[in-house]
Amino acid sequence: MQPQLTEKQQRLLAYLREHIGKTGTAPSLRMAARDLGVSHSAVAQTLKILEQKGLVKREGHYGREIYLVNRSRRADGIHRWREVPVIGRITAGLPMYAQQAWEESIVIDSGFYRGDNLFALFVRGDSMVGAGILNGDMAICEPRQYAQNNEIVVALVGGEEATVKRFFAYPDHILLKPENPAYKPVRYGFDEILIQGKVIGIQRGPDVMQGL
Repeated sequence: MQPQLTEKQQRLLAYLREHIGKTGTAPSLRMAARDLGVSHSAVAQTLKILEQKGLVKREGHYGREIYLVNRSRRADGIHRWREVPVIGRITAGLPMYAQQAWEESIVIDSGFYRGDNLFALFVRGDSMVGAGILNGDMAICEPRQYAQNNEIVVALVGGEEATVKRFFAYPDHILLKPENPAYKPVRYGFDEILIQGKVIGIQRGPDVMQGL
């Protein structure tokens, strides 16, 4: 038996089903708030109520997987979501201060992005354009404290500044290499760099995601 829903709850549920049916991906909470003309917190609160009523299923802790539940009380495969936090901002040009506070969250396709505790960061700058990472993109990241050569990583420089670059380790130093000929690679000592994560994908604009 279908639970009774308020007009706001029905509106959000209908919006989610329509958006996923058309695009094959879930909207971010920010996009849903914009399209429905309500606040981000209102969308999050209504989503929680839909979960309590058995129409949405959420799992996980840091990164939550979200499912729209079908009439048989099973998660519908095309409605699999994953909500991940947006943590501060980074730069793909000159490093900038690495904020630790959550600014917001986004919802990504759990079938495409796998792994535990994923997070997202906004990118500012053009030093990684050769890798398809543009100014204003959102980097989807897997938390890591290590890196392998040639991986694109989120690196904390000097304990205060974060940047996205291609990683290379040598016997006596670490090289962070941009993907833009206008920028030069920068050499660091091992004690100057802390790896924060590996970039596993890029979200460009409200609807487009592409893997790296």
